[in-house]
Amino acid sequence: MKRVIIVGMGFGGIRAAKELAGKGMEVFLLDRNNYHLFQPLLYQVATAALEQESIAYPIRAMARRWPDTRFRLTEVCGVDLEGKRVLTSEGPLGYDYLIVSAGSETNYFGMTSIAEHAYDLKKLEDAEKLRNQILGLFERAVKENDPDKRKAMLTFVVVGGGPTGVEFSGSLVELVRYVLAKDYPELSITECRVMLVEASNAILVSQPENLRQYAVERLRRMGVEVLLNTAVIDAAPEHVVFKDGTVIPTHTLFWSAGVKAAPLAGALDLPKAGGGRIKVKPDLTVEGHPDVYIVGDMACCQQDGAVLPMVAPVAMQMGGYAAKSILAKQSDRELPPFRYHDKGSMATIGRSSAVASAFGFHLSGILAWMAWLGLHLMYLVGFRNRILIIMNWAWYYFFHERQVRLITMKEAGPPQCNWK
Repeated sequence: MKRVIIVGMGFGGIRAAKELAGKGMEVFLLDRNNYHLFQPLLYQVATAALEQESIAYPIRAMARRWPDTRFRLTEVCGVDLEGKRVLTSEGPLGYDYLIVSAGSETNYFGMTSIAEHAYDLKKLEDAEKLRNQILGLFERAVKENDPDKRKAMLTFVVVGGGPTGVEFSGSLVELVRYVLAKDYPELSITECRVMLVEASNAILVSQPENLRQYAVERLRRMGVEVLLNTAVIDAAPEHVVFKDGTVIPTHTLFWSAGVKAAPLAGALDLPKAGGGRIKVKPDLTVEGHPDVYIVGDMACCQQDGAVLPMVAPVAMQMGGYAAKSILAKQSDRELPPFRYHDKGSMATIGRSSAVASAFGFHLSGILAWMAWLGLHLMYLVGFRNRILIIMNWAWYYFFHERQVRLITMKEAGPPQCNWK
């Protein structure tokens, strides 16, 4: 029985595993975590809208339903391409076919101060850490008598006008205005600022102009300060610096301005493109190794003169294609080159509002929001997770309440009591 190893159980890895399960091949799933993470909803964990466990699902719970599939919790350190072995923290594993879908990490573009002080959302613990930061600052602000220091604590700078930055900004300002304003009556809501900073002249660049403008206007009506043509170039624990020299006192910088290939890509001796992504052939294999497929955010795949974006729909279609290609080779068949079918894009801008474009249709407002809800529920793994999220969304929709306002991490060290 031929062995297929899939590295990374993100959207691409899961799609590949589903296609290969029960097809007469031994499938090994490798990941550093024992769960699949639904990354598009991480921002809702960070803004106290969802519990962590509602957007994660155990990989073994999926694998046990897939015949001839095994999971190994391990760290993949590299690949011996000539010896056809995956190098892991538990030792090498041989393969006949390999699908690498290790995803991406945040790209700070070499700005070390920003990498040191900014928050991002790539892992489950990132969302919990950011939620603790937001709620913790409100607790500190209640006790702060200096108005300038208090205002800095309640200023949140979000960098990047893509879907993550827009969705996080909208969710955060709603958390502040509808929930935390009631939790902290001692604080004035006017002291809180949510700033969405974009270096280019537009947000949501994948959307048509009318939807981009709708998003900007909607965010501003909600209370988000949208700053276009503005770049952040430096950061410290209590301020950020714009390219024009403006200094914004803040304790929270959230960075969603770029991604690059996961570190594993750098450990592979293969040709690279921008962002450390691995160049792939039209069939998603790499030059000289027809048994190795790179899918998802790690793959640099050109189509119609442009590189495919690092988004979940691309990863899912790539994962499905790689699996079908392997099965075709086993039957001495060939598939046509991979081609991504763009089914559109969407972004939510808060309660009852979103933008969506698909198949030539442009939607905004509540209809786009309902489409966004349906699509995300469809791609979630696990019936229980869907029920939990529906309940949370319904509760917030009708009562403007978010129940997951938990500070779950505290600073190390014994408590300091002031007896004077």
